Amino acid sequence: MNPYLSILGTLLFTVYGQIALKYRVDQLKIKLPDSLMDKAIYTIKLLFDPIIISAFVAAFIASLFWIATMTKMELTKAYPFMSLAPAFVFLVGIMLLNETFSWGKVIGLIFIIIGTTVTVKY
Repeated sequence: MNPYLSILGTLLFTVYGQIALKYRVDQLKIKLPDSLMDKAIYTIKLLFDPIIISAFVAAFIASLFWIATMTKMELTKAYPFMSLAPAFVFLVGIMLLNETFSWGKVIGLIFIIIGTTVTVKY
């Protein structure tokens, strides 16, 4: 498998997991209880939610893609691409979760993209 495709797979499944978790937390209007025991019980119940399970499965699949990447590419060359995840989360968050847009975030993401490019090329 092309290492850049496996990096893309890692990114896409990582981003899906984050978006799915945020979507579900917002949808359920989650507010953790105060006591430690109630928090534990509530958290265990969340672990059986299908959308949350799908996010964990996505994280596992992302790990498999990452393992594939590590068989073909140096870590110091591959890992900077992971900094692109916030850019994808930003775009998907705005489109699907109605997250707030700001030019400050865009400028920050531009710096991340420039940093990733410089790190990978040089």
